[in-house]
Amino acid sequence: MLRRALQLGLGRGLLGRRLGTHRGGSTLDQNGKMSEIKKKIQSVLPGGAWNPPYDTSYLPPEHSDVVIVGGGVIGLSVAYWLKRLEKPRGAIRVLVVERDHTYSQASTALSVGGIRQQFSVPENIQLSLFSVEFLRNINEYLAVVDDPPLDIQFNPSGYLLLASEKGAAVMESNVKVQRQEGAKVCLMSPEQLRNKFPWINTEGVALASYGMEYEGWFDPWCLLQGLRRKVQSMGVLFCHGEVTRFVSSSSHTETTSGEEVTLKRIHEVHVKIDRSLEYQPVECALVINAAGAWSGQIAELAGVGKGPPGTLQGTKLPVERRKRYVYLWHCPQGPGLETPFVVDASGAYFRREGLGNNYLGGCSPTEEEEPDPGNLEVDHDFFQDKVWPPLAQRVPAFETLKVRSAWAGYYDYNTFDQNGVVGPHPLVVNMYFATGFSGHGLQQAPAVGRAVAEMVLDGHFQTINLNPFHFSRFYLGEKVQEHNII
Repeated sequence: MLRRALQLGLGRGLLGRRLGTHRGGSTLDQNGKMSEIKKKIQSVLPGGAWNPPYDTSYLPPEHSDVVIVGGGVIGLSVAYWLKRLEKPRGAIRVLVVERDHTYSQASTALSVGGIRQQFSVPENIQLSLFSVEFLRNINEYLAVVDDPPLDIQFNPSGYLLLASEKGAAVMESNVKVQRQEGAKVCLMSPEQLRNKFPWINTEGVALASYGMEYEGWFDPWCLLQGLRRKVQSMGVLFCHGEVTRFVSSSSHTETTSGEEVTLKRIHEVHVKIDRSLEYQPVECALVINAAGAWSGQIAELAGVGKGPPGTLQGTKLPVERRKRYVYLWHCPQGPGLETPFVVDASGAYFRREGLGNNYLGGCSPTEEEEPDPGNLEVDHDFFQDKVWPPLAQRVPAFETLKVRSAWAGYYDYNTFDQNGVVGPHPLVVNMYFATGFSGHGLQQAPAVGRAVAEMVLDGHFQTINLNPFHFSRFYLGEKVQEHNII
């Protein structure tokens, strides 16, 4: 019976009520009262307009209906869709808290910017199909009056995945699912592969899958800045700071099977201001955990996972930082402009970067090779030992490549099943998740933001059913295993 309660969503009374802060009236009421107070003070003081004795513009507001922790593309997409779908306009006050205002460690800015439909899980395919439609028509969504249109430099060259004899049957099965969901993907034999891409050495390749439409890569920084510009025009507030504490209340209830559980509701988010000892408490009705690689820590701050092992109360959010390297190299005789985003059977990948015979690529390490995520230093030996050999074997021209630069970024890695976590926590009833995408969050951000906004505003998913991505699956042991993680 507990399983049934979790699938239905425990403690969903929040959704049946109007969004508003816990105490002290609505946000609009508070703003009105402050405005009246300022007018009264101004009326009795000589001189011009009343100004406060010190600048507080850098502080977050004291009240916000929704606080989004994390200002990358996922968090900004949630903010965008909340404002776009709200009724009436201006009904919801949204605050985005981002601790790294330069985005120097943000997964968004350090990504290679790929988008594909070649997944094994139907929900992932659906998410990417909507997201590519969003990107291809980005100015219909994110245009701002009097600002120049966005150019995300979408390159529709497709993805080319290669499979060995061992992986061919899985690839065939995956492509069948992709086609059923509406993706335009074809299978290619080694001979067909050589004919279309003569620069490929097909030794060891039994089968390939090629995305013929709506796959390729784009400029992640442009999407990030476009979303930020748009949501600011919609009235979303921003704060450069770090969430350090949640103030919650608790209540106890029993499931239909008689198990006692503790429900928690967050009332305040404490934000430590960037480069300051100050912190500001923000009253709120909802918290969205979109903190990416740091979302596990944010969940722990809210009490997620703090209970006896093996219980729902003790189930942690299994999302952690995983460091990934990206290398940029030059190869004058390398593959030409028609080159797709190639993913070798070994896991090594590459794509073109610009028009000057430059290429981006890398490879995910094995569990045993996982590097220390405590810094973003690059291991250049990893390229020499793990990336270059399979790529040079697959593309003989890469024998003479020259590495020009490299960087490292973070995956928000879901150690349970490498898939996203979307929707409310069953016990911390007003914390919602949008995290754990394990490397494909950027490309799915527009659809994920819409899904979270639907759940917040309507109490359920409207367009894409992401119930399999609920937090509850970690307790129930129900993996949604994605086989195509790059």
